[in-house]
Amino acid sequence: MAIRRIVKEGDPILRMKCRPVTEFGEKLNQLLDDMHETLEQANGVGLAAPQVGYCRRFFIMHLGDVKIEAINPEIKKTSGKQYVLEGCLSVPNKWGYVTRPNKCKFRAQNRKGEWYEMTLSGLGAQCVCHENAHLDGQLFIDVVEEFVDPEDLEEA
Repeated sequence: MAIRRIVKEGDPILRMKCRPVTEFGEKLNQLLDDMHETLEQANGVGLAAPQVGYCRRFFIMHLGDVKIEAINPEIKKTSGKQYVLEGCLSVPNKWGYVTRPNKCKFRAQNRKGEWYEMTLSGLGAQCVCHENAHLDGQLFIDVVEEFVDPEDLEEA
């Protein structure tokens, strides 16, 4: 496994609509493994393929001890609202409040290409929506309702 470079705001790949994954195999598995290691080292919650330079529709999430891989994800249903603080590994030192669904049901493939469905709430729903937006070229700063000074976060 290897640590991948996280693409930063301003790189055009972050604004591109990603293409579906059509080949499942060792190359994808290696990239997923590298992304897990990269996410752990960065102390993040989620990481989408364009954030490591691949214009493909997949992301990973680390929700506590649960590691999720969502390939070709489709959000099926959302409900409720939560006003939450967000940041992004591709947009360092910017934080802000966004409104996200409180519950999210999505369908995706695993690394073997098998389809599954999952429903998450709270942080999980927030993360699915944040990472899925990356696959359509959207960053959290596009939907921020109120930016927060990072120094104010350190004092809290």
